[in-house]
Amino acid sequence: MSTVVPRRPRRRRVALAVAAALLCLVPLLGAGYEHLSAAAGRASHPAPGRMVDVGGHLLHVVQRGTGGPTVVLEAGSGEAASGWEAVTDRLAPTTTVVAYDRAGIARSEPSPRPRTARAVVDDLRTALRTIGAPQPYVLVGHSLGGLYVREYAREHPGEVAGLVLVDARPEDDARRTAHLLPDGAGAGTIPPWVGRSLHAVGALRIGGGALLDGMVPPAGRREFLDVTASPTYFATKQAEADHIAPTERALRGQDLGSLPVRVIARGVPQDYAAAGIDTATGRRLEEIWQDGQRRMLHLSSDSTLVVAGGSGHMVPTERPDVVADVVRALVRELRAGA
Repeated sequence: MSTVVPRRPRRRRVALAVAAALLCLVPLLGAGYEHLSAAAGRASHPAPGRMVDVGGHLLHVVQRGTGGPTVVLEAGSGEAASGWEAVTDRLAPTTTVVAYDRAGIARSEPSPRPRTARAVVDDLRTALRTIGAPQPYVLVGHSLGGLYVREYAREHPGEVAGLVLVDARPEDDARRTAHLLPDGAGAGTIPPWVGRSLHAVGALRIGGGALLDGMVPPAGRREFLDVTASPTYFATKQAEADHIAPTERALRGQDLGSLPVRVIARGVPQDYAAAGIDTATGRRLEEIWQDGQRRMLHLSSDSTLVVAGGSGHMVPTERPDVVADVVRALVRELRAGA
C-alpha cells in the first residue's frame, strides 16, 4: 500500500522558501540601487575642494579667497562643508575662507581615532598647516562645532584671533536639560544602526526621503543622500556625540581674556513639537538654550551678541548674510588693530 504525501505542507514549504528568498533578495536589490544612485548623485555633485592627508586619512577641504586672517568654518553635528557655501560665497572676496568635512562625514575618510574634540582639533590643525592657510585664524563654529572651535582656542590660543559662535551648543546645555529629557526623549534623530541599515538598502530614498523629515530639509535631501551620508556617516555622528561630554566639562569656566567673541543666536524657536516634545517642555528647553547663548558672552571681555532674525537653528543656511556680516566686521577690526 503506497503512502500519499499531502500536497498542502509541501506547498507551504515552497511558499516559505520563496518568501525567504525574497527577503534576502530585496535588501540586495536595495543595496545595488543605493550604490548606483549614490554614484550617479556624487557625479552630479563634484567635490568643490581637495583631499588633504592629515596623517593616515584624507579630509575634504574647501579653500577660497586670499589673505589673512583665515576664516575657518566648523560645521554642526552631521553637517558638511556644503552647508557653509552661502557664507563662503560672501566671505571669499575679502579673505581666505576654509570649510571642510570632518573625518567620516561626506567626502572625508573616517579616522581610526575616537571622535573626541582633541582628535577633531588635531585633524583641522594639520589640514590648515598642510594647505598653508594664513594665521591667525578666526574660528566660526555652528552648533556642536562651537564646542570644537572653543576647544581649539583652549589648546592653541596663539593661533586664534577670534571666535564666532553660531547658535553654538553651550557647554552646560546637556547638564541643564537632563531632567527635562530623562531618557533622551525627543532627540529627533535616527539611531546610528537604523540609519546605517536604511541607508545601505536605499530605504532613505523612498518617497523623496520622507524618513528624513525633521532631520534634513527637503531641498537638501538629494545632496545629503548622495554626498553627506557616507557609509560611516551615522556611526561618526553618534561617536561625536558620545565623546563630547569630557570637552563640555573641560570648557566650563573657560576664560578667553580679551579674545574677540561674537555670539549669533537664532531668532526663531526650535520646533520641539516635531521631535515629539510637549509645548511646556519645549518652551523651557528654548529658554535654557537662549540663556546659554547669552552666558557665552562671559567667555571674553570683548564679546557681543547678534540675533539672527527669521532664522531657526540652521543659521548658516537660513541667514548666511548675518553670519557673513558678523565675520567681515570682525576681520576688519583685526586688520585695523594689526
